[in-house]
Amino acid sequence: MTDAAKPPLNVYLCAPRGFCAGVDRAIQIVELALERYGAPVYVRHEIVHNKYVVEGLRRKGAVFVEELDEIPPSDRQPVVFSAHGVPKAVPADAAARSMFYLDATCPLVSKVHREAEIHHRRGRHIILVGHAGHPEVIGTMGQLPEGAVTLVETEADAETVEPRDEANLAWITQTTLSVDDTRAIVAALTRRFPAIVAPHKDDICYATTNRQDAVRVVAPKVDAMLVVGAPNSSNSQRLREVAARAGCERAFLIQRASDIDWDAVGPVANLGLTAGASAPEVLVEEVIDAFAARYAVTVEEVRTADETVSFNLPRELRQPAAE
Repeated sequence: MTDAAKPPLNVYLCAPRGFCAGVDRAIQIVELALERYGAPVYVRHEIVHNKYVVEGLRRKGAVFVEELDEIPPSDRQPVVFSAHGVPKAVPADAAARSMFYLDATCPLVSKVHREAEIHHRRGRHIILVGHAGHPEVIGTMGQLPEGAVTLVETEADAETVEPRDEANLAWITQTTLSVDDTRAIVAALTRRFPAIVAPHKDDICYATTNRQDAVRVVAPKVDAMLVVGAPNSSNSQRLREVAARAGCERAFLIQRASDIDWDAVGPVANLGLTAGASAPEVLVEEVIDAFAARYAVTVEEVRTADETVSFNLPRELRQPAAE
């Protein structure tokens, strides 16, 4: 079909989108470890929630494991902890096994870990707003003794939670939540427990907030919204939810162009497109190409923020390699 015969389509490309500084750092850690120490480099869990990224690193020599006991005891190759963070027991186990490990935990997740430890030292029980079973939540709760943290997932949970000491409470959050949902949950907690201590700075990370803000601006303008990201990616799922709430009922999460359900997307004249913080730009371009095969596409980037954040690599990878 020639371009002249194709129906027109305006693609509104949300910005910021895609990789955040924490994800970029985590991927760099694995790639640099492979360059410096050779294959294999072991990675505990997915380094980030994106199949395309994981498979690309696997082809380069990364070996993904669920637990440290899957790594041969005689193998002294590095093991990398994922960007989502791990319970304290994991690095302790690695040290007991004399493993060389590199911690790719996002510094913004590490900030939440430090907050939790400070609250615990000050005798406060902690309410963590997050999603049960998510690796970041498991890692954050695993910073403290069992029972020190209570997980609250919904506003209904916030209305019914019964902490053991209402006078000594603090709340923290997972970094990749819906800003709107979290605001409602925290409002309920604050109303019920006026003395509850808040974080010094919002725990929801800048990248999560920025990507949701861009979707809120674009969603009312479009017939459908596609979010490129993994189904187990919290921040990607939240982007789809934000789009639906902001006025775009046809909002879909896809891993890549081959996942597009053209019947569900339906006829479109205006399409919104964004990507979760673990999705590389090449997958966004792939989606645009898929639409360009069916439509005469015009792309307009809608930018709501500029991001200049970067994080240092672990000391071991910043030092010159030993001769």
